[in-house]
Amino acid sequence: MNIESFFSLTYGLYIVSAGYGGRSNGYISNTVFQVTADPPRIAISCSKNNLTTEMIAGSGRFSVSVLNQEASPELIGLFGYKSGRDINKFDQTEHIISGAGTPIVIKDAIAWFDCKTWIQTDVGTHILFIGDVTDAEIIDTSIPPLTYAWYRAVKKGLSPKNAPTYIDPAKLERKGNKDTGKKYRCIACNYVYDPAVGDPDRGIPPGTPFEDIPDDWKCPVCGAAKDMFDEIY
Repeated sequence: MNIESFFSLTYGLYIVSAGYGGRSNGYISNTVFQVTADPPRIAISCSKNNLTTEMIAGSGRFSVSVLNQEASPELIGLFGYKSGRDINKFDQTEHIISGAGTPIVIKDAIAWFDCKTWIQTDVGTHILFIGDVTDAEIIDTSIPPLTYAWYRAVKKGLSPKNAPTYIDPAKLERKGNKDTGKKYRCIACNYVYDPAVGDPDRGIPPGTPFEDIPDDWKCPVCGAAKDMFDEIY
């Protein structure tokens, strides 16, 4: 089986959130899709290991924030690679509370949906929730939506371990010329720093060895510090 074939399936990137028992939490998801138009219903696939899954099951509600292409690595790192069991993510980001009491991330978002769970199905490692959309709003459509294909191609990021689309990086082909220098992988999000490419968006020109990057440089995908990288070649 060629694992790379799964990357040809297209997805957006979203933040799914829920509140229950006086707490709020959310996570990065690339498995959100509309299943019906009348009534409008949205489906999400949530890992059984996610705290948010427990909150959705308990509250019977969830929200979806559609991220834009310029969503900050800090936001993606916060909701994609950190656990709400350890921190309150909503203390660190701009959000609102819907009329139904659901937390909704509005930072770096194009639009949001507030949903009431209609049905849920156990699909093994994940729970599939289908919800009736009870409210929705546009925030800003001036920036294109963030897609997983763009995130992977441009940001070199991979899905978090609890995502339905997660693939063990060890199973992927390692491509590239080893002569361009040692490559380093972020242990939080699996982004690979390639010295042949550099990180021009953050002032690191192509051809810059990892050792020469300033110590205050951070992972462009999740915001992890430089000391969170391991050599892979």
